[in-house]
Amino acid sequence: MADLSGKVAIVTGGTSGIGRATVQRLARDGAQVVFTGSNEESARTLCAQSGARFVRAQVQDEGDWDKVAAFVSDEFGRLDIAFANAGTESGDGSVESISMDGWAGIIDVNQTGVMLTARTALRLMRANPGGPCGSIIINSSMSAHKVMGNYMAYSVTKAAVLAMAKSIAIHCATEKLPIRCNAILPGVVETEMISAIIAKSASPEGARAAYNSMSPMGRMGTVEDIAALVAFLASDEAGFISGAEYAIDGASTAGMTGV
Repeated sequence: MADLSGKVAIVTGGTSGIGRATVQRLARDGAQVVFTGSNEESARTLCAQSGARFVRAQVQDEGDWDKVAAFVSDEFGRLDIAFANAGTESGDGSVESISMDGWAGIIDVNQTGVMLTARTALRLMRANPGGPCGSIIINSSMSAHKVMGNYMAYSVTKAAVLAMAKSIAIHCATEKLPIRCNAILPGVVETEMISAIIAKSASPEGARAAYNSMSPMGRMGTVEDIAALVAFLASDEAGFISGAEYAIDGASTAGMTGV
């Protein structure tokens, strides 16, 4: 386990999937956690289980970030960790089929939302008692490198936020700020959505086998796998890691298999 005692964290999109698992992991490792999202029922359950705090907010809404920042400052007086996790693929398609509304909506959440998360985090981390410090982790995807033709906007935004993480890391280093920024690139992860797709398929066993086969390791990732990497990058053990991209995809993007 990472030692996150005394640290304060923000997790966006924390009410389900990777976000929820990360809220649970960071809290278990000793952090005080604030998470955002829109599913208030799920949020109440997670707060009761983990002791985390919830602020209803949309990552693409600049005004909501003022609310989140004020809550963190008033309640904890500092910020040490920010996990920009919230994302969407709703309304996506190919370059020929995607609507302008679909394109704009995905850009808004996956790209602008990440920028606003990082910008708010930096402002709070600069003001930490004892001086600036912190770790920002951005949830990209293996789709940043292994793009999908029918999910163009998702692939584009995940590549964009990978570049964003590197830009933020260079900015902080140039400003002599001890604030790190890194990106994680998950492969196929068994979230609630994937589990539901498998369960509803004509052949659940066949569907599960198909998803598992997408990784050379022969299995999907778990949300706990991803949360563990976030916890490491959030910890002082990763103190010299910044501007890096961490594939966590069971070797899916490493190279060809069976040759």
